[in-house]
Amino acid sequence: MPAKAGKKDKDRDDSQTSVLSGVYMFPNGDKYDGEYSRSEEGVLERSGYGQHTTAEGTVYEGNWTNDKMNGQGKLTHPSGAVYEGDFVNNMFHGRGKYTWPDGSFYEGPFVDNRMEGEGEFNDTDNQVWTGTFRYKAAPGLKFKLGL
Repeated sequence: MPAKAGKKDKDRDDSQTSVLSGVYMFPNGDKYDGEYSRSEEGVLERSGYGQHTTAEGTVYEGNWTNDKMNGQGKLTHPSGAVYEGDFVNNMFHGRGKYTWPDGSFYEGPFVDNRMEGEGEFNDTDNQVWTGTFRYKAAPGLKFKLGL
């Protein structure tokens, strides 16, 4: 067994987090391929860039911090729905674009997985609607003419 690290060694170890890379298969059939690190408790955590694919076919490719989707990423659902943009603690949070399976999409700010703020919605006829979005409501949207 190695000797116990002194205070000097302990401080140096805390400041150096080694990033590893590999593939991990979860017991439920999910797969992670990317960068990871070891937490202070010794647990492996997704950290850095990687791709997580669920057994059902949902795929997240992007940045991870503390074993959560954080930073830029792309989440693709088996239905064909796609979100690409900012993530904070596994949620759509910041600027992003959500595309529905029918091809319509919303582009703008998200807060806690909800469309919040000034954004644009492109419908299936490629018509653009702009305005303030509040979760599922968007009263007062304006049609944007493409002249």
